Amino acid sequence: MTLRPVLTLLLLAFAGTTYAANPLCQQKEQAIQQQIEYAKQHDNARRITGLERALSEVRGHCTDAELKAAHASKVAEHQEKVSEREADLREAQASGDSKKIAKREKKLAEAREELATLKAQPY
Repeated sequence: MTLRPVLTLLLLAFAGTTYAANPLCQQKEQAIQQQIEYAKQHDNARRITGLERALSEVRGHCTDAELKAAHASKVAEHQEKVSEREADLREAQASGDSKKIAKREKKLAEAREELATLKAQPY
């Protein structure tokens, strides 16, 4: 009987250490919980179900290293998109078509804004 409380304390101590060692995962979990609360306020049952599933996945499988790697991949992807938009703009400038230039400048600005927003996010 006295073994059970000891095992529970050890388990909680280990879980607390793991949780504290993953601050990005903790932030992600809190963000999902906020979204769940918002969905509950608006009676969005399907959203709640999906978010609870996501929360379960984060609690079970999240590591900061995985989050950082996924974030770096997304940043690289968006950086590539910016490079493509810059090349498109250069082509439009070479053609001299002012409508194309304006359109390409707008798309480049949007791509740069998306990249900046993504870089500002921790995960």
